Amino acid sequence: MERLYTEGLTIAYGERPIVDNLNLPVPEGRITALVGANGSGKSTILKTMARIMKPQKGGVFLDGKSIHGQSTKEVAKQLAILPQNPVAPDGLTVSELVTYGRFPHQKGFGSLTAEDREMVRRAIELTGMAEFHDRPVDQLSGGQRQRAWIAMALAQGTDILFLDEPTTFLDMAHQLEVLKLLEKLNAEENRTIVMVVHDLNHASRYAHHMVAIKRGRVVSSGSPAEVMTHAVLREVFGIEADLIPDPRTGVPLCLPFELAHAAASGLSVPQQQQPAERSRVLAR
Repeated sequence: MERLYTEGLTIAYGERPIVDNLNLPVPEGRITALVGANGSGKSTILKTMARIMKPQKGGVFLDGKSIHGQSTKEVAKQLAILPQNPVAPDGLTVSELVTYGRFPHQKGFGSLTAEDREMVRRAIELTGMAEFHDRPVDQLSGGQRQRAWIAMALAQGTDILFLDEPTTFLDMAHQLEVLKLLEKLNAEENRTIVMVVHDLNHASRYAHHMVAIKRGRVVSSGSPAEVMTHAVLREVFGIEADLIPDPRTGVPLCLPFELAHAAASGLSVPQQQQPAERSRVLAR
């Protein structure tokens, strides 16, 4: 059994169920991507797994213990989360932000220990932020800001990291910057990473394990090759797409060309090339 998993997890907003009886193991030491359409429940699942939200039934378990039965401080020593679009106070420097990551390990209002300072230094170094350590976070580029927040999460000293859409609102270069950093942290630090991802091709290229979610239930989970299929794309995203192998890694990449309901009803716009023909052209 995996260290981190959900069992019978049921989440609701008021009387409206969002997730029902979810059993989801998280592979240890791997990158897991939660994918699905808007409103599918993937961010809700992530927040509940990180103890930000409380389940109606069932639970999230780490090393056999429910995280909702532990204190916030104890859980923060075991896992860290980077929410969507975090905002730092004006003028707060990178070093000051990263120092916040040591809060779960401090007693009362005690000052930083030598171990705390070393963890902060190493987190800044791992994320490539040493040259910006004294710069205000609000003066950084989008990619640099995300790296600073990831450094704060790393300073917590956990080996499990949750990220909710870490590349949202970033341009392509900064998206790549963040994804390559996460790939490095997993490969070199053996950190378990769980992230909500909107871009299917990012998920396929950078995750070892994908979980496709629709209306709070798992439609498919497994390797990118197992999840990125025509059937799953139709059911979860409502699209028809060409699937071609990534020229670098061989994992499937998705090129959408039609809404599934339009194709099924005969309302699709004629294409210059049939899907199979386009696939052959793209694969050359």
